[in-house]
Amino acid sequence: MAAANTTVLLLITLFTTTYSATIYTGSITPNFTTSQFQHIDSSGDFLRSPNHTYTAAIRNPQPSSPSYYLVIYHSDSHTIVWAANRNHPISVSGQIRLSFTGITIHDDTSQTVWSTPELNSTVDSLQLLDSGNLILVDRFNKTLWQSFDHPTDTIVSGQRFPVGRSLIGNKFPADHSAGDYSFTVTSGDGILQWKNLTYYSLLMDSKSVINSNVPITYITVNGSGFFMLGALESVVVNVLITQAGSGSGSDYRILKVSNDGYLVVMRYTNNDWVTDFSTPLDSCRPAFKCGKLGLCSTSSCSCPPGFRVDPVTKPGCSLSDNSYSLPESCDDKTHNSSESYYYVQLGTGVKYFPVDFIEPVRTGVSLSTCKDMCSKSCSCLGLFHGDESGSCHLIENHLGSLVLSSNNKTDDKIGFIKAIDSVSPSRNEESGSGSDFPVIGLILLPATGVLVIAIFAVWIRIRSRNKKMKDCSKKSSDSDDLDMFSIAGLPVRFDYEELVEATVNFSTPIGSGGFGTVYKGVLRDKTVVAVKKITALGAQGKKEFGAEIAIIGNIHHVNLVKLKGFCAHGRERFLVYEYMSRGSLDRTLFCPGPPMEWQERFEIAVGTARGLAYLHSGCEPKIIHCDVKPENILLSDNMQVKISDFGLSKFLSPEQSGLFTTMRGTRGYLAPEWLTNTAISDKTDVYSYGMVLLELIQGRKNCVQAPSHGSGNPSTSTDGHSSVSSGSQNRPRARAFYFPLQALEMHEEGRYLELVEPRLAGRVTNDEAAKLVKVALCCLHEDPSLRPTMVNVVAMLEGTLPVGEPRLESLNFLRFYGRRFTEPSTVVTGAEIEVPSGFMVAAIDSSSPSASPNSFSYMSSQQVSGPR
Repeated sequence: MAAANTTVLLLITLFTTTYSATIYTGSITPNFTTSQFQHIDSSGDFLRSPNHTYTAAIRNPQPSSPSYYLVIYHSDSHTIVWAANRNHPISVSGQIRLSFTGITIHDDTSQTVWSTPELNSTVDSLQLLDSGNLILVDRFNKTLWQSFDHPTDTIVSGQRFPVGRSLIGNKFPADHSAGDYSFTVTSGDGILQWKNLTYYSLLMDSKSVINSNVPITYITVNGSGFFMLGALESVVVNVLITQAGSGSGSDYRILKVSNDGYLVVMRYTNNDWVTDFSTPLDSCRPAFKCGKLGLCSTSSCSCPPGFRVDPVTKPGCSLSDNSYSLPESCDDKTHNSSESYYYVQLGTGVKYFPVDFIEPVRTGVSLSTCKDMCSKSCSCLGLFHGDESGSCHLIENHLGSLVLSSNNKTDDKIGFIKAIDSVSPSRNEESGSGSDFPVIGLILLPATGVLVIAIFAVWIRIRSRNKKMKDCSKKSSDSDDLDMFSIAGLPVRFDYEELVEATVNFSTPIGSGGFGTVYKGVLRDKTVVAVKKITALGAQGKKEFGAEIAIIGNIHHVNLVKLKGFCAHGRERFLVYEYMSRGSLDRTLFCPGPPMEWQERFEIAVGTARGLAYLHSGCEPKIIHCDVKPENILLSDNMQVKISDFGLSKFLSPEQSGLFTTMRGTRGYLAPEWLTNTAISDKTDVYSYGMVLLELIQGRKNCVQAPSHGSGNPSTSTDGHSSVSSGSQNRPRARAFYFPLQALEMHEEGRYLELVEPRLAGRVTNDEAAKLVKVALCCLHEDPSLRPTMVNVVAMLEGTLPVGEPRLESLNFLRFYGRRFTEPSTVVTGAEIEVPSGFMVAAIDSSSPSASPNSFSYMSSQQVSGPR
């Protein structure tokens, strides 16, 4: 027994020693065999390029995955740029073998799952070049095979991607197998496809600049840009992308097809990836964005009329009427089916992007003729018919996502989806003699029995109809304004009883706002949600409720709160949001407890800016939030940032430069233009964002008034500001502090660290503080045209644009705000009033939008905030 144990121990030691394999540099010679297990200490690495830019390895896409691939990855970023056996992964004990005939990959049963093709000469070595190209060469150093000829989803800087080749996106982010999206280069364009159906072309992007009509031979990305080149290296198309900045690695780029259908160019700089280009910009353009027959509208998914969410294929839709089903495609396009077909109309404004790229099978034909052609082809799954042109486009083989177009006048084609009658004659014939039982039974029954059955059936029908009418009447009386909810992309409508159950009869309030209280709830599927109960039941409350649904229900962004559904119960209204575990920013930033770290504050600043940038630039029409403040910025446990409360939002069409509206928002964050009768634009949100940014820097409210217990004598605060009491000697005195003014003064003196919350002393650099202070002050310019867009704010924070310098002449109004705010009282038409306990906003005289500070006059907090 002891001898056996010694033998096992010896074998384990030998095994471990053998598997501490060498990592080669440059090349490997034949008769080489390795596995992931042999290189487990080096995470599967076995070959590096001469300057270590790239590494060949046996890797799994994520630690928990049992699937391993032969890959090449960019060493610094660990980004995989090529995979050999992407559709045939191996286990941890699978092997890669290099012989004189090529490379083979074997599973744990020694079966070959991938290999290089038959070569014309004997292999002398396997080499990994500094370009990222894995090659097999003979003894004369002639290339026999190279990975660049067989790209997967990515091409790297300097790689030539020729006409006729395709990049195929991964099936999933952590699954290297080939997915359904691809990018192919033609002699005249680059096309994006889903299951071989074209849905977009590179030349459709406004950043693609055509320089000549020479046929394209290849495309490439490098430190200079993204190009489509022709003969003699001439630039046929120059795709305008973000230019690389200076710094190590800033010129390294890759081009790839994402698993969700986008073509992107990314640059590795400062140890992170920056997206220089992404297309298509239309988030609904990828052909399977919302699954089979899902309806995409401004990046949200729903189902078209006549369809419902498919519980099996989420996302995706199936027919609402269970008596019909969707047919499967076949290869025989001339097959005459005996099935009974029904065509479900999709309605006006519903488009299918692949139709834009296919020729009609016929023109000048009627709708019925077009349907007949589809019925005679079992590969046809639907059609689009042009009413004016008579064009007939057949949708064959695959059904992707539909799109709700915002412009119905540009296309008169109406879509129809083919459906099978589930009780068609052909199906009854297949079911055998049993299907004839009802008829035979009636024939065999006595006449009296038939009469009784008929009377019973009529009674049941009348009772059912009366019940439906009663339910409809009740539903109508409960909510007489539900017509507004018949919009595409609408979130789920919950039953009132579901929300009572989820919130345990609304027993756990987690916050409140101007229009109601928010409760924590848990749905039946264990999803934690936040349920907002609308308490304002007037016309304004209905308006706000509709605004929330119309806006949040039709947009989707990682930094915008997701509206899961709504409920209308009598006069009560409820909105169901995703739950953010840490609540709103003000609870974390202003409440007692450990201070937020600077990096957390910075990420919140960036996340909030991205969300607002999407509202302003990624939505059509653009959306102005109108109430940006810490209370409307929500946080999760991992500090994910989401903007909430869109009830005050305003739409802005591209033709409108601004919007005159009733003043709304929260004092302390209102831009001057709210008070001047000048146009409201997205720059109003920029101002509010600047105020929030200052509060992130200092960790407290911008405007502070604390009681002081003097008896008329000036008192000096710890901030160095004095306050003088007025009025009754017994009235509590107030000292005021206005941080935006201090930020302006410290900026002029370059003393940025003095603005950072003192508890972060030693953990923030002057440059880091200066960056946020300057961005904030730029956002606070009195002249809206001088404020940056939120897109530019994101760029400045992320470092892709230089930080702007605040314009002092457009910030002088802060000095007036600050002086007037810190005074104990002020006179309005001869009457002395107390300084309100909060930010008191000064209004510019409407007759002079550019008036000097002396033309400001105070307004009450109620006037400033509007009805809440």
